Amino acid sequence: MSLGDWLLAIFWFFLLVIWIWLLITVVVDMFRSDMSGWAKAAWVLFVIIVPWLGVLVYLIVHGKDMQQRAIDHAAKVDQAQREYIAAAAGSGGSADELEKLSQLHNQGVLTDDEYAAQKAKVLAA
Repeated sequence: MSLGDWLLAIFWFFLLVIWIWLLITVVVDMFRSDMSGWAKAAWVLFVIIVPWLGVLVYLIVHGKDMQQRAIDHAAKVDQAQREYIAAAAGSGGSADELEKLSQLHNQGVLTDDEYAAQKAKVLAA
């Protein structure tokens, strides 16, 4: 095989990968959309029976909707990640804990000895 044949094979391979990625993206968007079950079934059949035309028509008809659904999904994932990180991080760190202890000490809820013991715990952690 010559270099040209290898480059052509690589080109076709990349086109195949792009086609598979596009097909998966369209099918995922179909099931993410708020279409009825029958409409989803019709689109899936259309894409399976006439793949190139089906994907092209779906992109033309639902292109903007696909983009908005992708943005909404990314925002939901980002929000869930932020909530998880906040929950895993706890109350906000030792600075917040020290501030709370200081307020309790100033209000007279904690004695000097209790304040010193709790402060040492927070600083040791």
